[in-house]
Amino acid sequence: MDRNHLRHQVASMRKSLFDQGYLDDQFVQLEDLQDDSNPNFVEEVVTLFYNNSAKLIRNIEQALANNPLDFDMLDDYMHQFKGSCSSIGAKKVKNECTQFREYCTAENGEGCITTFQQVKHEHATLRRKLDTYFQLAKQGHASG
Repeated sequence: MDRNHLRHQVASMRKSLFDQGYLDDQFVQLEDLQDDSNPNFVEEVVTLFYNNSAKLIRNIEQALANNPLDFDMLDDYMHQFKGSCSSIGAKKVKNECTQFREYCTAENGEGCITTFQQVKHEHATLRRKLDTYFQLAKQGHASG
């Protein structure tokens, strides 16, 4: 694949992540911090996000297994998770976190459980898309 085609593919994939609502402007701000002295900055921040969010997901799963549910604890965990999502611009995941927190406020256990499945789904989808994006971006740099 020639370099221009690869660059175009990377740009197109990046644009679709924004167009489809997976990412917001915070991701652009991360990209602005990346430079030649730290060429993998965004990927490193995203990797850190996934390591931290995996722990939070486990905490939320354990908290959802409790009976009765501790809505304050669930809300605290999701508040942390939402903050992490905001830091990388994970727009769809963040929106689901907001919905989850509204169910916590309403003390709606069923809503929390259902929304948490959606949080995990959006989280996994974004991870797949970003992994592919970063791999393609590396190929674009490597062929340079």
